[in-house]
Amino acid sequence: MVKLPVYDLSGKQVGDYDIDPAAIAPKVNKQLLHDAVVMYLANNRQGSNKTKTRGEVSGSTKKMYRQKGTGNARMGAKRTPVRRGGGHANARQPRSYYYRLPRKAVQAATRMALAAKLGSAESVVVIDRLAMDAPKTKSLALAFRALGLEGVSKTLATASHDRNIYLSGRNIQGLTISPVSDLNALSILRPRKLVLTKDALDWIKSRAGA
Repeated sequence: MVKLPVYDLSGKQVGDYDIDPAAIAPKVNKQLLHDAVVMYLANNRQGSNKTKTRGEVSGSTKKMYRQKGTGNARMGAKRTPVRRGGGHANARQPRSYYYRLPRKAVQAATRMALAAKLGSAESVVVIDRLAMDAPKTKSLALAFRALGLEGVSKTLATASHDRNIYLSGRNIQGLTISPVSDLNALSILRPRKLVLTKDALDWIKSRAGA
């Protein structure tokens, strides 16, 4: 059982929250976490790099000079890969790096990442309540400063999608905002801090019990 301090937006501790990481994931498989993170990173690759083959560069296919009698080595067209300006012998072509692990493996990796993060109290910050009547980046930035999170990479997980919170935080450098149900292994493990609202932790605990 881990006791996490709960803070308000002014940075003052207002309580504690008890949660058992073992109830979320009984064990943490580092190899599965690695595989899941590599999958997400691979799926983010653009895969649009390309170089031209000898059939795509400009130039005639005519032999540059006769093969015998010149004293030079034999030479074909100027598009050949061995000449400057020629095409590439093994040209890169646009491709997709997308692949997917089994669904249960992805879900297990997310639970393991959460359990690993929650097991380290210094990696998690719990906010008692976060609600905004209108988008206001300054208010959210001041709250992070009071919590000692200014300039720190972080993922903010809320119980559900909140448009005002999303619009307030989308311009804050190093911040990712996501409903807790949309978290994955990469979004949990990549930032230094995982910021959770109390309602989001309640959602995690209820799902762990289910």
